[in-house]
Amino acid sequence: MAAAATSEDADPPPPPPPAQLPPPRRPHKQLQPRGYQVEVFAAALRGNTIAVLDTGTGKTMVAIMLAREHVLRARAGEAPRRIVVFLAPTVHLVHQQFEVIREYTDLDAMECHGASGVGEWNAKRWKEAIGTNEIVVMTPQILLDALRHAFLTMRVMSLLIFDECHRACGNHPYSRIMKEFYIDSEWRPAIFGMTASPVSKKGASTIEDCEAQIAELELVLDAKVYNVEDRNELESISTGAKIVNKYYDPYLFDLDDLESKLQMLFEEFDCLLVSLQESSPNKFEDTDSILEMSRKSLSRYHGKILYGLNTLGPIVTLEVVKIYNESINTVGDSEDCLFSKVSLNLQVSYFKEALFLIEEFLPQGYGELMKSESGSAELTKRGYISSKVETLINIFKSFGSSEEVLCMIFVERIMTAKAVERFMRGNVNFSHFSISYLTGGSTSKDALSPAVQRFTLDLFRAGKVNLLFTTDVTEEGIDVPNCSCVIRFDLPRTVCSYVQSRGRARRSSSSYVLMIERGNLVQQEHIFRIIRTEYYVKTFALHKQPNTPSLDLPLQEKYMYHVESTGATITAECCVNLIYKYCEKLPKDRYYLPKPCFEVGIKDGSYQCTLTMPPNAAFRSIVGPPSSTCNLAKQLVCLEACKKLHELGELDDHLVPLTEEPMDIDTHITDKKCVSGPGTTKRKELHGTINVHGLSGNWIHESETVILNTYTFDFCCDQEGETYAGFVLLMESVLDDDVAHSEIDLFLIPNKMVHTTITPCGKIQLNKEQLRKGKLFQEFFFNGIFGRLFHGSRTSGLQREFIFRKGHEIRWGSDNMYLLLPLRNSSHIQHDLNIYWEAVESCSGAVEQLRNLYLEDGNLNYENLCSHKRSNKGEDIIYLANKSLHFSAVKDSVVLSLHTGRIYSVLDLILDTTADDSFDEMYNGKASPFASFVDYYHQKYGIVIHHPGQPLLLLKQSHNAHNLLFSKMKYQDGSTGNSLLVEKEQIHARVPPELLIHIDVTTDILKSFYLLPSVMHRVQSLMLASQLRSDISYTQRIPSSLILEVITTLRCCETFSLERLELLGDSVLKYVIGCDLFLRYPMKHEGHLSDMRSKAVCNATLHKHGIRRSLQGYIRDTAFNPRRWVAPGQISLRPFPCNCGIETAFVPLSGGYISDDPSFVVGKPCDRGHRWMCSKTVSDCVEALVGAYYVGGGIAAAIWVMRWFGIDVRCDMELVQKAKSNSNASRMCYLSKLKDIEELEAKLKYNFSVKGLLLEAISHPSLQELGVDYCYQRLEFLGDSVLDLLITRHLYATHTDVDPGELTDLRSSLVSNENFAQAVVRNNIHNHLQHGSGILLEQVTEYVRSNLEYHGKENEFLQQATCKAPKVLGDIMESITGAIFIDVNFNVDLVWKIVEPLLSPMITPDKLALPPYRELLELCSHLGCFIKSKCTSKGEELIIEMTVQLRDELLIAQGHDRNRKSAKAKAAARILVDLKKRGLSLKQCFSKAKQLDIVSSELQSELTSLESRHDCPDVNGSLSLEGLSSVRAAVVLPLKMDKGGPRTALFRLCKSLQWPIPEFEFVEQRFRTPIVLDGVTTTNFNSFVSTITLHIPDVTVITLQGERRTDKKSSQDSASLVMLQKLEELKVCICKTQPSNMDRNAS
Repeated sequence: MAAAATSEDADPPPPPPPAQLPPPRRPHKQLQPRGYQVEVFAAALRGNTIAVLDTGTGKTMVAIMLAREHVLRARAGEAPRRIVVFLAPTVHLVHQQFEVIREYTDLDAMECHGASGVGEWNAKRWKEAIGTNEIVVMTPQILLDALRHAFLTMRVMSLLIFDECHRACGNHPYSRIMKEFYIDSEWRPAIFGMTASPVSKKGASTIEDCEAQIAELELVLDAKVYNVEDRNELESISTGAKIVNKYYDPYLFDLDDLESKLQMLFEEFDCLLVSLQESSPNKFEDTDSILEMSRKSLSRYHGKILYGLNTLGPIVTLEVVKIYNESINTVGDSEDCLFSKVSLNLQVSYFKEALFLIEEFLPQGYGELMKSESGSAELTKRGYISSKVETLINIFKSFGSSEEVLCMIFVERIMTAKAVERFMRGNVNFSHFSISYLTGGSTSKDALSPAVQRFTLDLFRAGKVNLLFTTDVTEEGIDVPNCSCVIRFDLPRTVCSYVQSRGRARRSSSSYVLMIERGNLVQQEHIFRIIRTEYYVKTFALHKQPNTPSLDLPLQEKYMYHVESTGATITAECCVNLIYKYCEKLPKDRYYLPKPCFEVGIKDGSYQCTLTMPPNAAFRSIVGPPSSTCNLAKQLVCLEACKKLHELGELDDHLVPLTEEPMDIDTHITDKKCVSGPGTTKRKELHGTINVHGLSGNWIHESETVILNTYTFDFCCDQEGETYAGFVLLMESVLDDDVAHSEIDLFLIPNKMVHTTITPCGKIQLNKEQLRKGKLFQEFFFNGIFGRLFHGSRTSGLQREFIFRKGHEIRWGSDNMYLLLPLRNSSHIQHDLNIYWEAVESCSGAVEQLRNLYLEDGNLNYENLCSHKRSNKGEDIIYLANKSLHFSAVKDSVVLSLHTGRIYSVLDLILDTTADDSFDEMYNGKASPFASFVDYYHQKYGIVIHHPGQPLLLLKQSHNAHNLLFSKMKYQDGSTGNSLLVEKEQIHARVPPELLIHIDVTTDILKSFYLLPSVMHRVQSLMLASQLRSDISYTQRIPSSLILEVITTLRCCETFSLERLELLGDSVLKYVIGCDLFLRYPMKHEGHLSDMRSKAVCNATLHKHGIRRSLQGYIRDTAFNPRRWVAPGQISLRPFPCNCGIETAFVPLSGGYISDDPSFVVGKPCDRGHRWMCSKTVSDCVEALVGAYYVGGGIAAAIWVMRWFGIDVRCDMELVQKAKSNSNASRMCYLSKLKDIEELEAKLKYNFSVKGLLLEAISHPSLQELGVDYCYQRLEFLGDSVLDLLITRHLYATHTDVDPGELTDLRSSLVSNENFAQAVVRNNIHNHLQHGSGILLEQVTEYVRSNLEYHGKENEFLQQATCKAPKVLGDIMESITGAIFIDVNFNVDLVWKIVEPLLSPMITPDKLALPPYRELLELCSHLGCFIKSKCTSKGEELIIEMTVQLRDELLIAQGHDRNRKSAKAKAAARILVDLKKRGLSLKQCFSKAKQLDIVSSELQSELTSLESRHDCPDVNGSLSLEGLSSVRAAVVLPLKMDKGGPRTALFRLCKSLQWPIPEFEFVEQRFRTPIVLDGVTTTNFNSFVSTITLHIPDVTVITLQGERRTDKKSSQDSASLVMLQKLEELKVCICKTQPSNMDRNAS
């Protein structure tokens, strides 16, 4: 005995009172069950029950009580956790019952139906749904499919509820669920069925018939019918509608003449369709099918017109014809096939003629007569309106003027509902009523969509529709409590339909009107039988003695297939649909839909079916077993086919057609807060940085001698007279040869370049003293120039400390250890290492001097300051702090200031100025408060000048290092050549000589120090690239410079980046994996191969490979910041403490270190090397590394690095010969086409060794209809990969100076279907296409014609948008390439020699045309204006209306197409034409300056402003935007006060109002001292004030000025804020200030 879901003991105790229930999970209404509901509930707890209750008596409430009881038991732990499944037969009812459950319970509920996409769920998705919900409301087919595929089992259910359970008969899903899965289940859930009438079939006219149907229902549902014993309460609730019979006279008007004319009209147009079919020069199944379908449609429409004529009368039939004419016109607008258009035009003509005939038949002035009170009665007498319609009119008139009428009129046909509804809306007597119709529940084109059905029903419930014409879609279960009347315009067919439709009349004193033809005995007998059956059911059948149901159902012999691993089970009956579903998943296009073909024959008295599959299926044909019937033979062959597909892996273990699963993302690297997946741009990840191992060591602290490797840096400036001292790099490790011989270009402003050459110079031995001096030299100069020799100051309150104070040593880190020492100028000695030891030693004296001058408390020791003797006056001698120099020796010397610890170079002596002279420099933008230089030094530094009479020295200050690695050529105006970057004005110091210590080094050495940070950064980067190369360990050495490109992103702002290699690597990956899959899986179709390739090369997969190899640690993702760069021994002035919470350099890729918050700053590393990085960057780097190895070592190197990443590629070349021999187009096939093949070979200029490959390459899948079992799709897949690589490789090698973004656009254009199609047409290859589609032939012919028509014309925008190439033309270019590739044994170079002439002439950068919408976007970005698009539909056609607001002109254009993207392209193309007429194009905009500015992604598209200024009047507070604020409501604008927030808000406002982007101008001021803003002293010496100009189209121009700020972007924010405040005053917007990112992060 199977397990029972509920106890079969005595009646269970009543539910506990509400006080004992746990608190609800969410607020809901309380159930207040009536007595009979509690009675049914108790019965259902005892055992499986079918509740028979009248409509409106609350069956659903009993079901909810039962569901809640089951869930509460599970929650309390009294029963295992299982779900409740609530089945409803229609989508309407599913939604309605779901809403009731949500309203009356706190159960976790979900609704499932086909429209919600449940049909595509896999096992994982079903498991999630079951695990998170307690009750699931669904249509029965959804449950049946889920059970068959073992996504669900009976074991997961505790209760199964059947709404409208009378449907559980025959092959209905209710019945299949019980028969296929419930009977044999070890665990059976409780069953609860609900119905108003358990008898649903026709023919139940006796008590025995009723009892038999009820017994069958009980048998199928394994449940007992329960009827409430005490019906008093029930009858008081369900009083029932009053049944009214309305009789109408038979319609006997003579319409023979009109019918005859309509019949002749139909035959005429049917003949025209036949002649169209016969006149076609080529016979193809698809065009024949279109014309055959048109004939059937015309016949069907004609039949409906005749039905309307004989049932409703000519006037209402006229509405029928109008409705069909309107619908056919709508469809016709969107048809783009000539055959379809011609056939539809014939149908339109038929309807127009039919309209004319009917209108001609109607009397003159019938329209005016209809408007009169008695017009309809008069027209009925004359026969133009049927008596049936007139009776309905009279019923409506009896309603009077009451607006509370809610009446449902049930009709049999959708056409009747539409036509009578429209006719009634035109009747003046009913103008006070709102009339509508509701149809659906069928596949008819006339049916409404579920969304429209629901909307209409909601209007009816709300009383906004009074009269609702409807089909049987609303008979069952639809809850309309206020319905006052139900009219059966067409009589119910069954007792169930009668009971259900009568139950819609729920209001008290409601009526149920049956319209019966007077004298029609058949109708009267039919109604009598229905009423009698209902009486039998209530009186006798429901009160029969109960019998225990037996589950030995008389099932037919079962043909099943079961998968043990999952439990999935399919029957022969459902296999036919499964085969069709499998074929739907095969690759297809608009000219060919893969479908199975069945051929049934009779053999030895039995039926046997042969199934032929599409040519791209896993197998071609299969023969089924002998069967007793034709239908069973078809089912059994499908069952055998499903078994074979499962064995071949085409169906998975759930017996679902195999599709690519979503990427499996490791749970440990996901985060609920991060929605974006791995490999996406939005996803940010925290990563560490890998150290350069070659720079590590501890040798600087060695007590003995040390042997180091040396590498010289020689600097050569491109400007005459500019010299730089050479330096030598000393390090412990040996640099790789290519790194040791590197050359680096350093770019200085203005337009100065220094070429750096690195040369290895062998080894050198340094003793302890040399090491000490070298260490001190490096520490002294790097801290003195780029850092500080003193820490602390009087103003900061910290004690001043000398970094070289006695007893203090600067410790060097072991992970970054090298020496940089100057070389003596020895150009005549080429390779000898000549370290300038005198200069190295000179800093030792300066350090010792400073140690003696400063006391331990940091104050100057004045006794030691001027210890040297003064000579006689009149000598040209300058006395410095440590020595005296002749005037001539002072210039170009290097000095160190005592009071600041900064290093300067002396420009000149100021002979006419001494320390006693007035201090006339500006101070904080104001007049100086100091009387003289003596006064200045005394007040500011506490220094007393002892020799004020000496002339002052003019000094050039040391400054911060600059990033010299990116070319300043990017900052040149394209039209003028002028630099857009201006060298900052140098600020010189005037200092008394006695405060300066002379250092015995040349200025050439000092100048070289400014080059060293950039040089060392590049050397370290090359060493990192070399380190990665060593990890990969390929036999052939790939240049480190190439690998450096790989790990350098565009964000680094250098002269190279990974983007070009990424583009190439993408193609290499696609090529290698495509070839591998093609060879490895000879039986898989193109769709599977494409899915597998896409998954293998997608960013998420590449990201996983990159992370596994720690590639993220090598990536350089930010511009070199010299201010944060420190040499060994240099103390950082700009520390970035790590607050990531990670102690190590390595960052685990877990949820806490992943985010998609756009406010996260990307690329900025902390002191431990942690930095946020876009997840896609890792994927891009993987592609670029594959590209680099392809460039450096060919395809073998690329495969090596792919395997190093863990990408599974085998590339077994032995399979190439097998691929040749496996060509499906055998010798017998191509012999008949030999002449055609030879002609094509002549055009290709290549003779195939395997001719069948070429035949296969030009065979379209539509040839299946002609019995051909091969097609080009697999070859297309292979050729796509090959062409992509060949074209990308060509572009990479040819256009070395093209911007990577432009190179990407160029590739996209060259590998596009359009380009391939043009190549095919240009070489007349399209004439050789083998196909079986008339539509395809028509569209290829049209494309060839339009291509010739547009050739050489200027209007390229419209050509590109309106003349779209059929995809098949591009496909055969790819498939022919694939065939050649196999025939030449995968020799890509040979393929390129053959294919390149076919593709020539190729598009070049100067002739590159972007897609119209993309070009319009970029052009509007340059022009500073926004695009607005609005989409509407007309039938199946989409209409895109696009507007672009210029300064004072609004451009509008429309695009029409069935495809949204194509419609948008057409609209954009028309606007581009308009802009071109006005002299505005993208090429003109490209002549403007191109500035590389890495900004946040949020502002990148918005911070584009015009360079030109227009003279605009200033606007004062008196401005009013007259005519604007009255038209538009104020825009509510979120405003963040972060940097960039005001600009973002203003640009959003401009975008929403379609105003041009505001323009900015700024004025910069420079000061010698830090500026003060709002009473706070800043660290900045420059201030900016921005002026903003906003052009409001057709209204005015506003120009305002912002406040002073310390950087340009902040000053623009200030100006934007002022503008927003002005617009807020003018009531244009309302600014809502939001928390800043800093506030949000803090909270």
